[in-house]
Amino acid sequence: MACPNCDDRRGCDTCAQGRTCSEHWRYLLSNVGSLLHLQCRSCTHIWTHETHFGATRTPWERITSGLRRR
Repeated sequence: MACPNCDDRRGCDTCAQGRTCSEHWRYLLSNVGSLLHLQCRSCTHIWTHETHFGATRTPWERITSGLRRR
C-alpha cells in the first residue's frame, strides 16, 4: 500500500507486482473492523485505510469510527 505522503514504494519491482516487500511494509497501529490505522516506516506518516473487507458497519459508522473523541 502506497504511503499517501512519500510513496516510498515507487520504483520497487516487488511492490509493483503486489508481493510482500521486506523494505516497504507498514506498521498496523490499530483497526476498527475493516478500518486500518497505518504508519509509514519511511516517513512516519499516519493515515487510515478502509478495506471494506468483511465490513459490517454502515457507511456512517465507517466514517465516524476513525474520528478522535474528546
